[in-house]
Amino acid sequence: MAKISVIGTGYVGLVTGTCFADMGHQVICLDIDAHRIKQLNQGIMPIYEPGLKQLVDQNVSAGRLAFTTNYPTALKDAEFAFIAVGTPSNNEGEADMQYVKMVADSIAHNLNHPIIIVNKSTVPVGTGDWVAEIILEHNGKDTPKFCVVSNPEFLREGSAINDFMMPDRVVLGSTNQDAAKKVAELYEALRAPIMITDLRTAEMIKYASNAFLAARISFINEMANICESLGADVREVARGMGMDKRIGPAFLDAGLGWGGSCFPKDVKALAHMAATRGAHPQLLQAVMDINQNQRQRAVVKLEQSLVGLDGRRIGVLGLSFKPNTDDTRDAPALDIIRLLIEKGAVVQAFDPQAMQASKAIIPGLILRDNPYDVAEDADALLLATEWNEFKSLDFKKIRTLMRGNVILDGRNIWDGQDLYKLGFKYMGIGVPSPEE
Repeated sequence: MAKISVIGTGYVGLVTGTCFADMGHQVICLDIDAHRIKQLNQGIMPIYEPGLKQLVDQNVSAGRLAFTTNYPTALKDAEFAFIAVGTPSNNEGEADMQYVKMVADSIAHNLNHPIIIVNKSTVPVGTGDWVAEIILEHNGKDTPKFCVVSNPEFLREGSAINDFMMPDRVVLGSTNQDAAKKVAELYEALRAPIMITDLRTAEMIKYASNAFLAARISFINEMANICESLGADVREVARGMGMDKRIGPAFLDAGLGWGGSCFPKDVKALAHMAATRGAHPQLLQAVMDINQNQRQRAVVKLEQSLVGLDGRRIGVLGLSFKPNTDDTRDAPALDIIRLLIEKGAVVQAFDPQAMQASKAIIPGLILRDNPYDVAEDADALLLATEWNEFKSLDFKKIRTLMRGNVILDGRNIWDGQDLYKLGFKYMGIGVPSPEE
């Protein structure tokens, strides 16, 4: 079994380190956030991810997983150092590499034995070479033997443990094939296809994958808007498309668009890389524009249905960007809420996991204890995140609690005909209204 250091304890780092430990490796996770490490050492999770706490506790108890803020401790005798820190977008859309640079500098300062450095963070094409240059510049001819391998992550928040343990593929890239093969050995027990390529191609695979998935969502949302104007049902359109083996059904659910920590920054970063090198990322720009427009369309629908938003009370179900996570980064719900408040609406909301994070971001937001409190005295109800507990609500009760009768099903999970019969004015995304 290998000795592994994982630098960064966000979604990617904490899941990666914990899963490697569960596979029997000796893992130490490092983060410069002392409070976060203190919490982890006390068994308190800094993020919500189904099943993660149990797996962390289990491997800490087994002595295979530990946490530290100290680089010498983390790197001592480590055969692999995984870089798993954030690369958020700056104002121009370029990936902010300050955290990766800090890690590379710290590794350079503390490196005293041969090691394989693995880029797990989503980083611009060419970062692997850049990290190697930082380490070489610091140590010069005295640099211990090291190699850099790109190993992009494909973890979905809400199902990250399953995605790690049962991956569709493992992508590895390096200028040193022997180093890539050593990293591949860490994953052999997962029995997944392993693709070894060059460093820059591996980095590009991650961006291309996320951009394509984002494009599928934006495509079906544009089809949904066209369906609304023509009286077609986008749900059936998507089902018919998905039966074609060349297309498939995944990522063809019309709704309020994509958000989170990956798609927004990765599409922006890829478009920025293309533009700065003389390419013309028209499709990527359209993918982003359609996604942003989808949020604005939701506000327009509510405004038209209520004949204005000033003074209207809107209930919002769901705040996280997707179910089974507390992550609100670039969540469609929060953008929509901001627009509603700007137009004079009073917004009350509930989410099973993302309440406090949302309150800090939008001070004017009213938080409620459950979906029924959200419906109380509301002129309209908006479903923004398709948590399972929202799928089977008591709409007879909700009808008595609401002041108005407008429902905007932003994820197309409810039966519009049934709601219409209960006296609601139902609107979906790309779905004909029942009264039509």
